[in-house]
Amino acid sequence: MEKVIRSYELVYIIDAALTEEAIADTVKKFADLIAANGTVEKTEEWGKRKLAYEINKKTEGYYVFVCFKSEPEFPAELDRIFGITDGILRSMIINPEE
Repeated sequence: MEKVIRSYELVYIIDAALTEEAIADTVKKFADLIAANGTVEKTEEWGKRKLAYEINKKTEGYYVFVCFKSEPEFPAELDRIFGITDGILRSMIINPEE
């Protein structure tokens, strides 16, 4: 049976209070995780920005945008990992084809 591969867009926000090294390590960790389970099409680090509203008493976050392709089961697992990773304020994964 042929594997189903879908395109996804992901934006996640890292706590801007972390050190530059910790932010870089977090970006690399997720880039490696996505690459191991799919194909990274594009990554854009938007950098530190003011949050639209306060999250966990934080007003700034480090934004990262990623386009990737993977099997449909992977985004749910990726979302779960974002939820249990220290330093991640928010994440959102969408399928632009839907």
